[in-house]
Amino acid sequence: MGSDLDIAAVRAAIDHQLRRHLAPSGPGGSAERTDLLTRHLGVGRDSWSGVVWSSLDESTADQVIEATVAWLRGVEGHGEWKLYHHDSPVDLADRLTAAGLVGGPAEAVMVAEAASVPHFAPPEGVELVPVTSDADVDRVVRVHDIAFGADHSRLGAQMRAQLAVGELDAVLAVAGDEPVSAARTSYHPGTDFAGLWGGGTLEAWRGRGIYRSLVSYRARRAEQRGVRYLQVDALPTSRPILERVGFTCVALTTAYTLP
Repeated sequence: MGSDLDIAAVRAAIDHQLRRHLAPSGPGGSAERTDLLTRHLGVGRDSWSGVVWSSLDESTADQVIEATVAWLRGVEGHGEWKLYHHDSPVDLADRLTAAGLVGGPAEAVMVAEAASVPHFAPPEGVELVPVTSDADVDRVVRVHDIAFGADHSRLGAQMRAQLAVGELDAVLAVAGDEPVSAARTSYHPGTDFAGLWGGGTLEAWRGRGIYRSLVSYRARRAEQRGVRYLQVDALPTSRPILERVGFTCVALTTAYTLP
């Protein structure tokens, strides 16, 4: 499925709207912006803090990295430097590694216009149910724990905070009484973008079209809210599905964390 996206223009919009000037999420969160960095500081053990944008060169990089590593050691909750592969200087990833940070898997930043995503119904026997209660959030967390093999209790706290201020849509794929997949959309007021997250599906239900139906469902919801672009940080397992429904890779990103 082809795409008419202007990749350079969309990448520039992401850098400006979703990185340089993005408002922090979560209760009590704050943003610190200088000419060289934008970083977000969360509050509490379930929070997220990190560098979301940088503009460095060979003369400034090492000093800023050293100070940021020290800052990351003091934050509550999860901390990271979210590197985009087009960030400068060209050896920024190597400098972060030399400073003691550890890179995670590279993810493809995939973008599509919400209005261009086709409609895909869930497979027979599966219903898509909006998340509206604390019990629903607990079911999302359980699905993520099983599908991704990790503890997602922090996600539950984040979801409740975002739902309370209207910055999140979440949806469960349910077969009978069993949740078999879950996904969510983060909204960024004042930008052209909404972020799609999750989509983890229980192993027995994979390969049936549930993931693409969740993408389609969220595209319609975002379109109703006036969102132009959908953005996904996709692992290799999700990227081919997203490409088939009209998403284009506009950048690559890697999270660097303390060991």
